[in-house]
Amino acid sequence: MMADEEQRIEEVLSFPILLSERIRGAVGDAKSFKMECFEMGRQVDRLCHMLRSVVRLASTVGSLYERPVRRIVAEISKNIDRALTLVRKCRRRSVLRRVVTIVSTADFRKVSNLVDSSIGDMKWLLSIFDYEFVNGGGIVFSLPPIASNDPILSWVWSFIASIHMGQLNDRIEAANELASLAQDNDRNKKMIVEEGGVPPLLKLLKESASPGAQIAAATALFNLANDQQRVRLIADELAVPIIVQVLENSPMRVQIWVAYLVARMAEHDPVAQEDFARENVNRPLVTLLSFETFVNDPKLQYDKQSIHSIVRINKEMERNYQPHLSSSSLSLHSEGSSSSRSSSSRSSRGGHHRKERENEKPEVKLKLKISCAEALWMLARGSVSNSRRITETKGLLCLAKLLHKEQGELQIKCLMTIMEITAAGESDADLRRAAFKTNSPAAKAVVDQVLRLIKESDNPSLQIPAIKSIGSLARTFPARETRRVICPLVEQLSHRNQDLGTEAAIALGKFACPENFLCVEHSKTIIEFNGVLPLMRLLKGHERTQLHGLVLLCYLALHAGNSQALEQARVLNALEGAHKIVARHHELKELVDTF
Repeated sequence: MMADEEQRIEEVLSFPILLSERIRGAVGDAKSFKMECFEMGRQVDRLCHMLRSVVRLASTVGSLYERPVRRIVAEISKNIDRALTLVRKCRRRSVLRRVVTIVSTADFRKVSNLVDSSIGDMKWLLSIFDYEFVNGGGIVFSLPPIASNDPILSWVWSFIASIHMGQLNDRIEAANELASLAQDNDRNKKMIVEEGGVPPLLKLLKESASPGAQIAAATALFNLANDQQRVRLIADELAVPIIVQVLENSPMRVQIWVAYLVARMAEHDPVAQEDFARENVNRPLVTLLSFETFVNDPKLQYDKQSIHSIVRINKEMERNYQPHLSSSSLSLHSEGSSSSRSSSSRSSRGGHHRKERENEKPEVKLKLKISCAEALWMLARGSVSNSRRITETKGLLCLAKLLHKEQGELQIKCLMTIMEITAAGESDADLRRAAFKTNSPAAKAVVDQVLRLIKESDNPSLQIPAIKSIGSLARTFPARETRRVICPLVEQLSHRNQDLGTEAAIALGKFACPENFLCVEHSKTIIEFNGVLPLMRLLKGHERTQLHGLVLLCYLALHAGNSQALEQARVLNALEGAHKIVARHHELKELVDTF
């Protein structure tokens, strides 16, 4: 026999109706407790009439929300079966059977109460399913008996049913209610997902022509997507292509929330992160981020190639933001007179959206860029494929420009994106060679802006990711760049913020390590810029600082051991005296043992 969840809803409803018909016959055969049996039959007939109403509804409504139906009908079937068993006991039997099987008024009272509860459940079910939504009714907040111990369940059912079958305003209100419930606690989030809330939210996000409905759906999905398992379940509903399509074709206020949804899903699930890479979500994100970013600014015009890239990005942005211009829609309307009408309509909508974007408030435009920068950051984190796609869409130029132009949250998130891309480049030689080659204007722009932040900023939350970015690129700098990039890092070794000094030591260690082709020259440059004394002072810090300071000192001693600065600072003595921390770190011990 098929599992209950695999049965068609009509089959699920037919079983209690069949039991009801059997009770009608059993009532006619009753020889004892006739009045009680008759009353029981009347209750069950009423319940059967309601079940038949749901059957008619299921056959006429395109998208019936089945979760509460299955749950309630399963309970109804149990109660009708109890009633049938009780009524059958009242048929004429032998004296022995009558003695063994004793039926009392209390038994009828107990079963009658159960059937009454089922009637209450069906009343509630019909109130959210039957005529109300078709005729403009609202969300039902009443409580069915089956959910008396868990009222949240009935609310979730009601809200999801409203999104399935309601009028537009009701669907928006229901999506907002689900978003509010999901914001409260993880139990509510789990319940919404388990009760089938994701598919109708995605449908509302995809199909609605109302920005308010799309924002409500995106907000609810965002609040649900703070856990890897739930993100995976959302992605399994084919959410990623829908989200990318909406991101490309919607007004700015919708795009803000969709970009935040992309960021949340990518943050919590690496599988979703790669799904977004395959759908190339990075391209619309970079295009949105570059909106009104590239203007005639002599401070960032590096050469003709970078200007050409800027122009191309802006042209792509104008093409991409004609609503509903997906490849599938183009192929559907590629021939005949219908094509001309469709093209004209799309062009009109595209012009409307472009004008709408240009007239948006500055704070809305800023919020969109912040959300896109956060999405790119989360997509690039630990992902070579996304990092590569960002660089291929000229995202580095856009990020460099925003580092130069912006302040606050947008600047920080752009910098964090650069930090993740450079980290991916450090781990992947192909990406490093393609995106950060020495003659690349985008790479030059990024390095210039990151070095500027290291030198000029007094904010560690900016300086630390900037230092990490330079460290990740240590193997990309040619000899002629050595002095320019190492000097700012050496200066940070003596910074009053010990974490900043530690990150500088880590970054310099990547310049001086044996894996770096120019390690000898870099080591000599670090010493030349007086990096030894502040490095020795770092050895008085906490264990992490000591560890990375000792590693860098080992590299310097290994590649420039005859330096007078190293001798004067008694580096070898310092290495010998650090036996406690050396003993706890195997790699450091191997380095120290070389001396």
